Amino acid sequence: MANSFQEECDYLFKAVLIGDSAVGKSNLLSRFARNEFHLDSKPTIGVEFAYRNIQMGDKLIKAQIWDTAGQERFKAITSSYYRGALGALLVYDTTRRATFENLKKWLHELREFASPDMVIVLLGNKSDLSHSREVNVEEGQSLAQEENLFFMETSARENVNVEEAFLQMVGGIFEIASQKSLQNKTNEATNPTLQGKKEIIYVDEVSATKRTNNCCSY
Repeated sequence: MANSFQEECDYLFKAVLIGDSAVGKSNLLSRFARNEFHLDSKPTIGVEFAYRNIQMGDKLIKAQIWDTAGQERFKAITSSYYRGALGALLVYDTTRRATFENLKKWLHELREFASPDMVIVLLGNKSDLSHSREVNVEEGQSLAQEENLFFMETSARENVNVEEAFLQMVGGIFEIASQKSLQNKTNEATNPTLQGKKEIIYVDEVSATKRTNNCCSY
């Protein structure tokens, strides 16, 4: 899997991982981006990010996934990284009820700082630790239905549903981007003065400074 900006892509999507500290966000990202899992991984300080190229139909998508710190003392830093994000994985730990109860706070923050069209996938992580479970599947499903979110349980350790969770989010973003692209083409067809023009919409300053001219951000 490539993660270089030098490779051409059709879309560049920014997404974020959010949730309380130690719910497994970093391991979910490392499992998806590098197929790695570290049992002794340390809490994320500030922000880290990784890339992965995903082929959907005839389009190449570069997913730029940001891993935001869950600790409350970093809230002022991480909130700025919601800007330009089109997707989010909202993660809780199925063995710690407090992380589930804090989801409403994270949802409020997402809806305050992020795009209204953001695709949000709710993840109950550490599903492999069934003997320590404090939040059952039905509770996660109920919250997802109430808040109109996608939902699944994952295990970064056993690599269960990790790929599916990220692809669910990226696929949702791609569907929205495709609809907007189709609308733009329709507008061009009805307004000949727009034909031949190509607009590049930058996700944020970070991606803009590292982009290639062949990679469009939506």
